Amino acid sequence: MSGPRILIVDDEPQLRRVLRPALAACGYEVLEAATGSDALRAIAASAPDIVVLDLGLPDMDGKDVLVRARAFSQIPIVILSARDREAEKIAALDAGADDYVEKPFSIGELMARLRAALRHASRVESEPTEIESCGLCVDMTRRLVTKNGQAIKLTPKEYDLLTTLARHPGRLLTHRQILSAVWGPAHQEDTQYLRVFVGQLRAKIEDDAAAPQIILTEPGVGYRFTKA
Repeated sequence: MSGPRILIVDDEPQLRRVLRPALAACGYEVLEAATGSDALRAIAASAPDIVVLDLGLPDMDGKDVLVRARAFSQIPIVILSARDREAEKIAALDAGADDYVEKPFSIGELMARLRAALRHASRVESEPTEIESCGLCVDMTRRLVTKNGQAIKLTPKEYDLLTTLARHPGRLLTHRQILSAVWGPAHQEDTQYLRVFVGQLRAKIEDDAAAPQIILTEPGVGYRFTKA
């Protein structure tokens, strides 16, 4: 059985030459595109399982490719870019990217992000009702949260915040995405408010709130729920 089909979209031939054997060794069937136009055609015609997308393409910005792809496909898209400004990351994630990896990067980190994006995509149609991480269990059917078997009392907003993150394990969610989902679009800019709630939540669910293992911070961008 062939592995997941992955589309690499990058105009640097040397990078594609590095990625192709590394991805193939991990069981991926590798497709390539050097321009945004070719990428959109490949997504529509070849139906890859996941896309690795650079933002600096010769014919259009990668974010434009992302927006156009999202108009007809919910395929997982992981940005791989040398642009390291927070604003670039936030714009790409808000536009529908599943994750963002900066160049230079390690192959190990990229593979882990790809696996997480594929796992999330496989759960979209049949969303889990129970999620576990580091001894934490979130039972969404019973609205029950336990840590090492002991019930944890959360406020309604703390519970909504936790489940919003837990429904996307391994995926980086921006401040705006979380605030909109939990508090509504009118609160998309209330990042300090969100930090306070994340701090309160960590104090209840983490073994050590100062060194969190469940809810990780991507500085200036958002948060990621880790599923162990």
